[in-house]
Amino acid sequence: MKRLSSDEYFLKIALVVAERSTCLRHHIGAVAVRNKQILTTGYNGAAAGLKDCLELGCLRNEKNIPSGTQHEICRAIHAEQNVIIQASLHGVSLEGATVYCTHTPCILCAKMLVNAKIKRFVSFAKYADDSFLELFKQANIKIDILEKPSDLISFLA
Repeated sequence: MKRLSSDEYFLKIALVVAERSTCLRHHIGAVAVRNKQILTTGYNGAAAGLKDCLELGCLRNEKNIPSGTQHEICRAIHAEQNVIIQASLHGVSLEGATVYCTHTPCILCAKMLVNAKIKRFVSFAKYADDSFLELFKQANIKIDILEKPSDLISFLA
């Protein structure tokens, strides 16, 4: 048995964070990290204190809206947006951070991550929108798409 790499470790944490999602389509989790320390986490779901899709149903499903389009027709705030919002609420800068996320970002989240000045984005699953690639390239944000970490929790003997 080998010890998890830092990337595997933080991607596994993003998977656990995704379990809090209230989205009926995608469970997405994100973790912002700098110097191997977790800064903030976020998952996709309705705004705090408001009814979510688990209770009300999915607007996007009802209107047959394809993934990766018409983001405004959704109750959910994306995981990456919640990572940024949590940082703001707690006075934490994300400048120079790495964001580990279960999925690659939509273009709206990518723009926000550029302005938050992250330096790296790590994921294992692709979202339906690849337009973030050119934006991240222009902003010199390193992108790593890795293998999905194991769902199993293992312990060193």
